[in-house]
Amino acid sequence: MLGFGDSPTPAPADDLIKDVGEADFMAEVVEASMTQPVIVDFWAEWCGPCKTLGPMLEDAVRKQGGKVRMAKVDVDRNQRLVQMLAQQGLPMQSIPTVVGFVQGQIADMFQGALPQSQIEEFVSKLVSAGSADGLAEAVAAAEEMLEAGAVADAAQTFAAVLGEEPENAAAYGGLVRAHLALEEHDRAEELLDAAPEAIAASAEVEAARAQLALARQAQSAGPVADLRAAVEANADDHQARLDLAQALQASGDTEGAVDELLELFRRDREWNDDAARKQLFTIFDSLKPNDSVVLKGRRRLGSMILN
Repeated sequence: MLGFGDSPTPAPADDLIKDVGEADFMAEVVEASMTQPVIVDFWAEWCGPCKTLGPMLEDAVRKQGGKVRMAKVDVDRNQRLVQMLAQQGLPMQSIPTVVGFVQGQIADMFQGALPQSQIEEFVSKLVSAGSADGLAEAVAAAEEMLEAGAVADAAQTFAAVLGEEPENAAAYGGLVRAHLALEEHDRAEELLDAAPEAIAASAEVEAARAQLALARQAQSAGPVADLRAAVEANADDHQARLDLAQALQASGDTEGAVDELLELFRRDREWNDDAARKQLFTIFDSLKPNDSVVLKGRRRLGSMILN
Protein backbone atom coordinates (compact mmCIF):
# COMPACT_ATOMS: atom_id res chain seq x y z
CA MET A 1 0.00 0.00 0.00
CA LEU A 2 2.73 2.44 0.92
CA GLY A 3 5.73 3.50 -1.10
CA PHE A 4 8.37 3.91 1.54
CA GLY A 5 10.97 2.06 3.60
CA ASP A 6 10.41 -1.65 3.87
CA SER A 7 6.74 -1.52 2.97
CA PRO A 8 6.71 -1.78 -0.86
CA THR A 9 5.92 -5.27 -2.07
CA PRO A 10 9.30 -6.74 -3.09
CA ALA A 11 9.75 -6.96 -6.81
CA PRO A 12 10.07 -10.42 -8.36
CA ALA A 13 13.67 -11.58 -8.55
CA ASP A 14 13.73 -11.29 -12.33
CA ASP A 15 12.32 -7.76 -12.13
CA LEU A 16 14.98 -6.34 -9.81
CA ILE A 17 17.64 -6.00 -12.50
CA LYS A 18 16.83 -4.71 -15.97
CA ASP A 19 18.63 -3.65 -19.12
CA VAL A 20 17.62 -0.04 -19.73
CA GLY A 21 18.13 2.32 -22.66
CA GLU A 22 17.20 5.80 -23.83
CA ALA A 23 13.57 4.87 -24.45
CA ASP A 24 12.81 3.72 -20.91
CA PHE A 25 15.48 5.47 -18.80
CA MET A 26 13.03 8.08 -17.46
CA ALA A 27 10.43 5.47 -16.53
CA GLU A 28 12.72 2.75 -15.17
CA VAL A 29 15.18 5.02 -13.38
CA VAL A 30 14.04 8.58 -12.68
CA GLU A 31 10.33 7.91 -12.18
CA ALA A 32 10.84 4.53 -10.52
CA SER A 33 13.22 6.09 -7.98
CA MET A 34 10.38 8.23 -6.65
CA THR A 35 9.13 5.17 -4.78
CA GLN A 36 12.22 2.98 -4.53
CA PRO A 37 16.00 3.56 -4.88
CA VAL A 38 17.41 2.64 -8.28
CA ILE A 39 21.07 1.85 -9.00
CA VAL A 40 22.31 2.39 -12.55
CA ASP A 41 25.33 0.45 -13.78
CA PHE A 42 26.89 2.07 -16.86
CA TRP A 43 28.99 -0.64 -18.53
CA ALA A 44 30.29 -2.00 -21.88
CA GLU A 45 31.18 -5.42 -23.30
CA TRP A 46 34.83 -4.48 -23.80
CA CYS A 47 35.24 -3.23 -20.19
CA GLY A 48 37.02 -5.83 -18.05
CA PRO A 49 36.31 -4.17 -14.67
CA CYS A 50 32.63 -3.91 -15.68
CA LYS A 51 32.39 -7.68 -16.04
CA THR A 52 33.80 -8.08 -12.54
CA LEU A 53 31.75 -5.33 -10.91
CA GLY A 54 28.39 -6.14 -12.52
CA PRO A 55 27.77 -9.55 -10.88
CA MET A 56 28.98 -8.25 -7.51
CA LEU A 57 26.59 -5.30 -7.74
CA GLU A 58 23.71 -7.56 -8.79
CA ASP A 59 24.39 -9.83 -5.82
CA ALA A 60 24.34 -6.88 -3.40
CA VAL A 61 21.06 -5.67 -4.89
CA ARG A 62 19.42 -9.09 -4.58
CA LYS A 63 20.50 -9.34 -0.95
CA GLN A 64 18.28 -6.32 -0.18
CA GLY A 65 15.21 -8.41 -0.94
CA GLY A 66 13.43 -5.97 -3.23
CA LYS A 67 14.22 -2.73 -1.41
CA VAL A 68 16.30 -1.46 -4.35
CA ARG A 69 16.33 -2.02 -8.10
CA MET A 70 19.14 -2.00 -10.63
CA ALA A 71 19.25 -0.74 -14.20
CA LYS A 72 22.08 -1.73 -16.55
CA VAL A 73 22.97 0.71 -19.34
CA ASP A 74 25.26 -0.44 -22.16
CA VAL A 75 27.08 2.79 -23.02
CA ASP A 76 27.97 1.63 -26.55
CA ARG A 77 24.33 0.95 -27.42
CA ASN A 78 23.08 4.12 -25.72
CA GLN A 79 25.61 6.74 -26.72
CA ARG A 80 23.05 9.53 -27.11
CA LEU A 81 21.65 8.85 -23.62
CA VAL A 82 25.17 8.95 -22.18
CA GLN A 83 25.85 12.26 -23.94
CA MET A 84 22.62 13.73 -22.61
CA LEU A 85 23.46 12.67 -19.06
CA ALA A 86 26.99 14.05 -19.39
CA GLN A 87 25.59 17.39 -20.55
CA GLN A 88 23.45 17.45 -17.42
CA GLY A 89 26.54 17.11 -15.23
CA LEU A 90 26.87 13.36 -14.73
CA PRO A 91 30.57 12.45 -15.05
CA MET A 92 30.77 9.78 -17.73
CA GLN A 93 34.47 9.94 -18.64
CA SER A 94 35.13 6.36 -17.60
CA ILE A 95 33.34 3.13 -16.86
CA PRO A 96 32.20 1.35 -14.89
CA THR A 97 30.18 4.23 -13.45
CA VAL A 98 27.54 3.37 -10.85
CA VAL A 99 24.90 5.94 -9.89
CA GLY A 100 22.23 5.72 -7.20
CA PHE A 101 18.94 7.58 -7.70
CA VAL A 102 16.52 8.46 -4.90
CA GLN A 103 13.40 10.57 -5.39
CA GLY A 104 14.41 11.30 -8.98
CA GLN A 105 17.78 12.75 -7.94
CA ILE A 106 21.34 11.44 -7.86
CA ALA A 107 21.98 10.41 -4.25
CA ASP A 108 25.44 8.78 -4.58
CA MET A 109 27.83 7.36 -7.15
CA PHE A 110 31.25 5.81 -7.72
CA GLN A 111 33.50 4.91 -10.64
CA GLY A 112 35.80 1.94 -11.10
CA ALA A 113 35.83 -1.44 -9.42
CA LEU A 114 35.30 -1.81 -5.67
CA PRO A 115 35.57 -4.76 -3.28
CA GLN A 116 32.33 -6.56 -2.40
CA SER A 117 32.21 -5.05 1.09
CA GLN A 118 32.25 -1.49 -0.24
CA ILE A 119 29.68 -2.33 -2.90
CA GLU A 120 27.32 -3.70 -0.26
CA GLU A 121 27.89 -0.62 1.89
CA PHE A 122 27.04 1.62 -1.10
CA VAL A 123 23.79 -0.28 -1.72
CA SER A 124 22.83 -0.29 1.97
CA LYS A 125 23.34 3.47 2.28
CA LEU A 126 21.17 4.04 -0.75
CA VAL A 127 18.42 1.88 0.71
CA SER A 128 18.62 3.84 3.98
CA ALA A 129 18.43 7.14 2.11
CA GLY A 130 15.38 5.94 0.23
CA SER A 131 13.74 4.75 3.42
CA ALA A 132 14.29 8.06 5.23
CA ASP A 133 12.87 10.08 2.34
CA GLY A 134 9.97 7.70 1.99
CA LEU A 135 9.06 7.81 5.67
CA ALA A 136 9.05 11.60 5.67
CA GLU A 137 6.82 11.60 2.61
CA ALA A 138 4.49 9.07 4.22
CA VAL A 139 4.15 11.21 7.36
CA ALA A 140 3.41 14.27 5.21
CA ALA A 141 0.80 12.30 3.26
CA ALA A 142 -0.80 11.11 6.51
CA GLU A 143 -0.97 14.70 7.77
CA GLU A 144 -2.81 15.66 4.58
CA MET A 145 -5.23 12.76 5.08
CA LEU A 146 -5.86 13.85 8.67
CA GLU A 147 -6.51 17.43 7.63
CA ALA A 148 -8.86 16.28 4.86
CA GLY A 149 -10.86 14.14 7.29
CA ALA A 150 -9.61 10.74 6.12
CA VAL A 151 -8.75 9.93 9.73
CA ALA A 152 -8.73 6.12 9.52
CA ASP A 153 -6.39 6.18 6.52
CA ALA A 154 -4.14 8.68 8.30
CA ALA A 155 -3.99 6.48 11.40
CA GLN A 156 -3.12 3.45 9.28
CA THR A 157 -0.31 5.34 7.55
CA PHE A 158 1.11 6.73 10.81
CA ALA A 159 1.03 3.20 12.26
CA ALA A 160 2.81 1.80 9.20
CA VAL A 161 5.61 4.34 9.59
CA LEU A 162 5.97 3.42 13.25
CA GLY A 163 6.16 -0.22 12.22
CA GLU A 164 9.38 0.62 10.44
CA GLU A 165 10.66 3.34 12.77
CA PRO A 166 9.11 3.07 16.26
CA GLU A 167 10.82 6.25 17.46
CA ASN A 168 9.53 8.48 14.66
CA ALA A 169 8.20 11.37 16.74
CA ALA A 170 6.17 12.95 13.93
CA ALA A 171 4.36 9.69 13.20
CA TYR A 172 3.80 8.96 16.89
CA GLY A 173 2.31 12.36 17.57
CA GLY A 174 0.25 12.05 14.39
CA LEU A 175 -1.16 8.68 15.45
CA VAL A 176 -2.23 10.12 18.81
CA ARG A 177 -3.91 13.06 17.07
CA ALA A 178 -5.69 10.66 14.71
CA HIS A 179 -7.19 8.83 17.69
CA LEU A 180 -8.21 12.18 19.15
CA ALA A 181 -9.95 13.03 15.87
CA LEU A 182 -11.81 9.72 16.21
CA GLU A 183 -12.69 10.77 19.79
CA GLU A 184 -10.81 7.75 21.10
CA HIS A 185 -9.37 9.66 24.03
CA ASP A 186 -8.50 6.66 26.16
CA ARG A 187 -6.55 5.06 23.31
CA ALA A 188 -4.73 8.35 22.72
CA GLU A 189 -3.80 8.47 26.40
CA GLU A 190 -2.55 4.88 26.31
CA LEU A 191 -0.28 5.74 23.38
CA LEU A 192 1.09 8.79 25.16
CA ASP A 193 1.79 6.78 28.31
CA ALA A 194 3.61 4.18 26.19
CA ALA A 195 5.65 6.65 24.11
CA PRO A 196 9.30 5.53 23.73
CA GLU A 197 11.57 7.40 26.10
CA ALA A 198 13.63 8.80 23.22
CA ILE A 199 10.65 10.75 21.84
CA ALA A 200 8.41 11.19 24.90
CA ALA A 201 9.49 14.81 25.32
CA SER A 202 9.64 15.65 21.61
CA ALA A 203 7.67 18.63 20.32
CA GLU A 204 5.39 16.37 18.26
CA VAL A 205 4.46 14.14 21.19
CA GLU A 206 4.11 17.08 23.59
CA ALA A 207 1.75 18.75 21.09
CA ALA A 208 -0.40 15.62 21.02
CA ARG A 209 -0.31 15.49 24.82
CA ALA A 210 -1.53 19.10 25.00
CA GLN A 211 -4.30 18.36 22.49
CA LEU A 212 -5.46 15.44 24.63
CA ALA A 213 -5.62 17.71 27.68
CA LEU A 214 -7.73 20.21 25.74
CA ALA A 215 -9.96 17.42 24.44
CA ARG A 216 -10.56 16.19 28.00
CA GLN A 217 -11.48 19.71 29.07
CA ALA A 218 -13.85 20.07 26.13
CA GLN A 219 -15.88 17.10 27.36
CA SER A 220 -16.99 19.07 30.44
CA ALA A 221 -16.94 22.60 29.01
CA GLY A 222 -19.98 24.69 29.82
CA PRO A 223 -22.13 26.76 27.44
CA VAL A 224 -20.20 29.75 26.07
CA ALA A 225 -23.16 32.12 26.35
CA ASP A 226 -23.80 31.33 30.03
CA LEU A 227 -20.13 31.65 30.95
CA ARG A 228 -19.74 34.91 29.03
CA ALA A 229 -22.76 36.28 30.87
CA ALA A 230 -21.18 35.29 34.19
CA VAL A 231 -17.94 37.09 33.31
CA GLU A 232 -19.81 40.19 32.17
CA ALA A 233 -21.76 40.19 35.42
CA ASN A 234 -18.57 39.95 37.50
CA ALA A 235 -15.26 40.63 35.72
CA ASP A 236 -13.36 39.37 38.77
CA ASP A 237 -14.99 35.93 38.69
CA HIS A 238 -11.73 34.21 37.72
CA GLN A 239 -13.16 30.70 37.66
CA ALA A 240 -15.90 31.78 35.27
CA ARG A 241 -13.31 33.40 32.99
CA LEU A 242 -11.15 30.27 33.01
CA ASP A 243 -14.20 28.14 32.26
CA LEU A 244 -15.14 30.55 29.46
CA ALA A 245 -11.67 30.20 27.96
CA GLN A 246 -11.98 26.42 28.02
CA ALA A 247 -15.43 26.58 26.46
CA LEU A 248 -14.21 28.90 23.70
CA GLN A 249 -11.32 26.53 22.99
CA ALA A 250 -13.74 23.60 22.86
CA SER A 251 -15.90 25.48 20.36
CA GLY A 252 -12.91 26.13 18.10
CA ASP A 253 -12.33 29.76 19.05
CA THR A 254 -8.70 29.40 20.10
CA GLU A 255 -7.93 33.10 19.69
CA GLY A 256 -10.88 34.02 21.91
CA ALA A 257 -9.69 31.53 24.53
CA VAL A 258 -6.21 33.04 24.52
CA ASP A 259 -7.68 36.55 24.90
CA GLU A 260 -9.65 35.50 27.98
CA LEU A 261 -6.66 33.75 29.53
CA LEU A 262 -4.43 36.77 28.96
CA GLU A 263 -7.06 38.95 30.63
CA LEU A 264 -7.19 36.54 33.57
CA PHE A 265 -3.39 36.62 33.79
CA ARG A 266 -3.45 40.44 33.74
CA ARG A 267 -5.98 40.56 36.57
CA ASP A 268 -4.32 37.96 38.81
CA ARG A 269 -1.39 36.05 37.42
CA GLU A 270 -0.96 33.89 40.52
CA TRP A 271 -4.60 32.86 40.88
CA ASN A 272 -5.21 29.15 41.35
CA ASP A 273 -1.53 28.21 41.13
CA ASP A 274 -0.84 30.12 37.87
CA ALA A 275 -3.85 28.54 36.17
CA ALA A 276 -4.04 31.16 33.41
CA ARG A 277 -0.41 30.81 32.40
CA LYS A 278 -0.54 27.00 32.51
CA GLN A 279 -3.65 26.91 30.33
CA LEU A 280 -2.03 29.32 27.87
CA PHE A 281 0.99 27.07 27.52
CA THR A 282 -1.24 24.03 27.03
CA ILE A 283 -2.88 25.82 24.10
CA PHE A 284 0.46 27.06 22.72
CA ASP A 285 1.94 23.55 22.93
CA SER A 286 -1.03 22.09 21.06
CA LEU A 287 -0.44 24.33 18.03
CA LYS A 288 2.39 24.70 15.57
CA PRO A 289 5.12 27.05 16.86
CA ASN A 290 4.61 29.44 13.94
CA ASP A 291 0.82 29.64 14.34
CA SER A 292 -0.25 33.29 14.40
CA VAL A 293 -2.28 32.73 17.58
CA VAL A 294 0.81 31.33 19.31
CA LEU A 295 3.13 34.10 18.13
CA LYS A 296 0.74 36.87 19.09
CA GLY A 297 -0.19 35.25 22.40
CA ARG A 298 3.40 34.68 23.43
CA ARG A 299 4.30 38.29 22.64
CA ARG A 300 1.42 39.61 24.71
CA LEU A 301 2.17 37.26 27.61
CA GLY A 302 5.85 38.20 27.55
CA SER A 303 4.98 41.89 27.64
CA MET A 304 2.73 41.35 30.67
CA ILE A 305 5.40 39.40 32.51
CA LEU A 306 7.95 42.17 31.99
CA ASN A 307 5.57 44.91 33.14
